[in-house]
Amino acid sequence: MKKVTWKIQYDSTPLIHRHCKKCGKKTRFKSSDQFRINAQRQYLDIWLIYKCTKCNTTWNATIFSRISPQALTSEQLNQFQENDQALAKNYAFDFDLLRKNGAEYELPAFSIVGDDIGTGESAEVKLISEYILPIKVSTLLRKKLHLSQKSFRELVENGRIKDASGQNLLKSKLNGETTIIFLP
Repeated sequence: MKKVTWKIQYDSTPLIHRHCKKCGKKTRFKSSDQFRINAQRQYLDIWLIYKCTKCNTTWNATIFSRISPQALTSEQLNQFQENDQALAKNYAFDFDLLRKNGAEYELPAFSIVGDDIGTGESAEVKLISEYILPIKVSTLLRKKLHLSQKSFRELVENGRIKDASGQNLLKSKLNGETTIIFLP
């Protein structure tokens, strides 16, 4: 059985839809990959700064509110202070955090990179995403394999495509990584 790895690569971070005070309407906001830290007596507030794509007005997504500096390691605090790009990207892809901040998000454009598998050959495909996406595994597989929903459903129902852990491929969402079995 051929073993293949498919990795999801993102073109950008998710865009946020919010009301922009300057534009006077709902617009898109993009992560600036920068943090704002504010000290209030013995506590810290930490935000990820977003900018309106039309007028550059800023909106701050709360990461921590009234947190004790001792609750963060010195390395974490340093990452926030130095606007660590990887950390900013992690928070920009944290869909639960965005939801808690009342933001509507738009999934970023992405591509699925990895060797193609031929039709009629057995393969074990590890599908990997650096971030947890609120998107169904079936959508990702259909995009990579260029299949219609009906064709994909038939392959799953006939047992030619299945999840190695036994999850329902038509309903499960990608949580980091999953292994898919393709049978001839």
